[in-house]
Amino acid sequence: MAGSDRDLETLAEREFIAACSPLFEGAPRFLARLAAARPFGSPDELWSAAERIALAMPEDEQRELIDAHPRLGAPRGSVSAHSYVEQGYDREAAAGAAGAAEAERSRVGAELERLNAAYEARFGFRYCVFVNGRARAALVPELTAALDRDPDEERQRALRDVVAIARDRWARSRRAVERP
Repeated sequence: MAGSDRDLETLAEREFIAACSPLFEGAPRFLARLAAARPFGSPDELWSAAERIALAMPEDEQRELIDAHPRLGAPRGSVSAHSYVEQGYDREAAAGAAGAAEAERSRVGAELERLNAAYEARFGFRYCVFVNGRARAALVPELTAALDRDPDEERQRALRDVVAIARDRWARSRRAVERP
């Protein structure tokens, strides 16, 4: 592993957890397991181990990891800096609150609130998805479809997305450091 990636391998457990916590929105029991699994040898091995650990943990720890992420469409003031950008609040702020656009955001927000409540009642954990720059309105049909999925398969999908989100955050931070 190169440069600061190698530093993750040699950090004390507490420092490793602190460095990785923003990538996973917390989830202390998962992060402790990930820290204990070191060394990884490469970033690819780190992300493979993260997914393997997430999928193998007891269900209560899996729920903790998923629920560490904010709800899709959570109020902008309640999300981390990473989630703020991922959920598009930065783009909305730049675009301003024009009448029709604001009404649509409000409608989508209400629909997401309703769907999140139905999802959490059905599965017992939050809907967590790798947004990857998509507008929240585009995710409404995906969340609707998720309500019909098998609970175990849906939990595994959410855990894989948690790792994909963390990997994307890590990659973005590396690109930011590498820019001249």
